[in-house]
Amino acid sequence: MSKIRVMVVDDSALMRKLISEILMKDPELEVVNTAMDGLFALKKIPQSRPDVITLDLDMPRMDGLTTLRYIVQDHHIPVVLVSSLTTSGGHLTLDGLALGAVDFVTKPKDAISVHIHEVAQELIHKVKAAGRASVGKLRIQDVRKPSAAPIPARGKEMRGKGKPFGKIVAIGVSTGGPNAISYVLPQLPAEFPAPILIVQHMPEGFTALFADRLNHICNISVKEACDGDQLSPGTALIAPGNKHLKVAKIGRSGVAVLSASPPVNGHRPSADVLFESVSREYGAHSVGIIMTGMGEDGARGLGTIMASGGHTLGQNEETCVVFGMPKVAREMGHVQEVVSLDDIAGRLNALVREVTVYAGGSDKAV
Repeated sequence: MSKIRVMVVDDSALMRKLISEILMKDPELEVVNTAMDGLFALKKIPQSRPDVITLDLDMPRMDGLTTLRYIVQDHHIPVVLVSSLTTSGGHLTLDGLALGAVDFVTKPKDAISVHIHEVAQELIHKVKAAGRASVGKLRIQDVRKPSAAPIPARGKEMRGKGKPFGKIVAIGVSTGGPNAISYVLPQLPAEFPAPILIVQHMPEGFTALFADRLNHICNISVKEACDGDQLSPGTALIAPGNKHLKVAKIGRSGVAVLSASPPVNGHRPSADVLFESVSREYGAHSVGIIMTGMGEDGARGLGTIMASGGHTLGQNEETCVVFGMPKVAREMGHVQEVVSLDDIAGRLNALVREVTVYAGGSDKAV
């Protein structure tokens, strides 16, 4: 099997050296070139023919986002961003994902030369995943254009609060997920009659920024989940980085429960943990969907939703950036319905409107 060819782009000579050394330790990876900024990178791409590019965002002459636009539009090469943990770095990273980056890795806060090896395995894993990614399946967004005026946060927070619900939706997603979720959620109507819980594999510090960004482009409310948050129709909760997200049923509603228990499938949050909790608490009223991502997280948990009488969906291969998690779930027989990314919002809207009252009263079709 041929190696995955990687170009490392960073304005720091030290970072270029460290990243290259990390990647070259894996027998499946080969660093074919490096570049100190975006202009040099774009000149070297034709001769180097990389399969994946690692890209710093804060660079002189041509910044990372501008470079990324050219890479995605002109060369269609998967990009893994190497970003900082600062708030401004987080916003730039989310901009990069919207523009077509496949994934990102964060630099250590302090003494990078000492601590860079702490993210070595994550970097290797994500570069390999990017090498199998289909960049053409990303829904590119223009982050230079201001988003539509958001619904006032105060009004959105009140939506659905305290109301019972008929169905509950749980979503598990990983590589390519921020782009896919940003495509699906804005299509849901403000009166979406079910709560939505999402596990997106994303590190601590980024999930709050991601949720806030979604809240500004969606009709429904979106926020990072907090322990004890009420589950409400028309509200989506994003699992915070480094915490599992579970649910607890209370009467005809429920609350979010966060947990610091050990990682599952190498992830915290884990989609398996969310799916199993939702199936246990809400059974046949559960809707589970597994979307684009590397690995198998969520595949087994999706089966518990199906076994409890709930409905399960899997994103189709044709629209997945990485057809890993949905593929494993399908091979296990846990996907009842295969759905294109374009059809996910419509299908969810139809499924949750089949019943409007949770157990405790008579079910009523709409």
